Amino acid sequence: MIDKETLVDWDKRYLWHPFTQMQDWLAEEPVIIERGDGCYLIDIAGNRYIDGIASMWTNVHGHNHPELNTALKTQIDKIAHTTLLGYSNIPAIQLAQKLVELTPPGLNKVFYSDNGSTAVEVALKIAYQYWQHKKEPSRKLFLHFDNAYHGDTIGAMSVGGIDSFHTTFDSLLFKGIRVSAPEAYHSHHAVDTSHNKSAVKTRWLNAVERALSEYEGKIAGIILEPLIQGAGGMLIAPKGFLKELAALAKRKETLLIVDEVMTGLGRTGKMWACEHEDVTPDLLCTAKGLAGGYLPLAATLTTDEIYNAFLGAYRDLKTFFHGHTFTGNPLACAVALENIAIFERENLLSKLQSTIKHFRNRLQEFYTLPHVGDVRICGFAAGVELMKNSDPHTPYPLEEKVGIRVCKEALTRGAMLRPLVNTIVLMPPLQISTSELDALLDIAYTSIDVVTSDPSH
Repeated sequence: MIDKETLVDWDKRYLWHPFTQMQDWLAEEPVIIERGDGCYLIDIAGNRYIDGIASMWTNVHGHNHPELNTALKTQIDKIAHTTLLGYSNIPAIQLAQKLVELTPPGLNKVFYSDNGSTAVEVALKIAYQYWQHKKEPSRKLFLHFDNAYHGDTIGAMSVGGIDSFHTTFDSLLFKGIRVSAPEAYHSHHAVDTSHNKSAVKTRWLNAVERALSEYEGKIAGIILEPLIQGAGGMLIAPKGFLKELAALAKRKETLLIVDEVMTGLGRTGKMWACEHEDVTPDLLCTAKGLAGGYLPLAATLTTDEIYNAFLGAYRDLKTFFHGHTFTGNPLACAVALENIAIFERENLLSKLQSTIKHFRNRLQEFYTLPHVGDVRICGFAAGVELMKNSDPHTPYPLEEKVGIRVCKEALTRGAMLRPLVNTIVLMPPLQISTSELDALLDIAYTSIDVVTSDPSH
């Protein structure tokens, strides 16, 4: 086995980590994960960490799950990969049928890709080409929102709304309509009255309607993360916003695209976030938890109406010319099928409700910390926003790296967390036990308290 010193040396010499300032990384001792056990990650020194972010929001049932392992091993004894371009395979067919069964009614066609960004790219290209086939070629714009994150490929960035991620690439991005409503998302903190939330929702919907009217006949679709914006800071939409937005899109005859990459597969307490408000979008993107955190897999689902617009004679060139080598990979699809089967066998969504209630109750304790400005919760996802001063709310400056320091402190106490600047994300595997969840929340609470109480820590 390669020794730790060699691994650290090779990592720093050869690896470029995502969303990581490598100058800082080179000065630090990296945590190198060797294996997993349920909700724990275990590094090469044998240290155990509660996986408080579900390995970037992907893990559902825990690591090294015996039934998921068996599904993977069984499939690999048959075939690891075969192309879906002009041919098919059994797990891809079975999973497509299952996804149509699981998603809101009317989403009857499944197009596979490999991650959240590509699922969004597929949705954007389908929507764009759909209007070409419908003889409305002027519909070329997409309406999207401040603080939105839909991925890191060019199309996905074009409909994003996080300047620190996207501004560098502005000259590469296509034009869209960005709706700015910085006060649109609110927490579930007691000070946010129903009246205030209703007013915020109305202002935001009015902003969308103005944009739709100004660009009438030019908008191909509206894209959003339903209920909660993830990378933008775990920001929660006012109740009813999604449903009214869907009605507005229908009234204005534009397509609605929901990015369920983070929110799907039970994260909000239902299989899909859009189910909370009985919304069937025109296109739905899923990835992350789809294969239970095992393999890259994504899918974009759409309606018969959209699919049928692509049908025609070969010479008509109505084909959707998009795909990638590992589309519908049998290994990933086999694991995804077992992932869904575990949901059903264990009645996980029903069992999850008590865990979510406990999660929400415990998180209220974080308001006792003087530098916690807000706690935003949606189902089994939360963000704890840290403030230098809570009254008035004054954010920590970037150079203090408070979010990063809190996560480093949590590591020393046995939990892996992830900061979104100064918002600490809490999003463990859905199958975490109550005692493990309590341990995770205790570590997060203590780490925030230690770091924010002592600026020199």
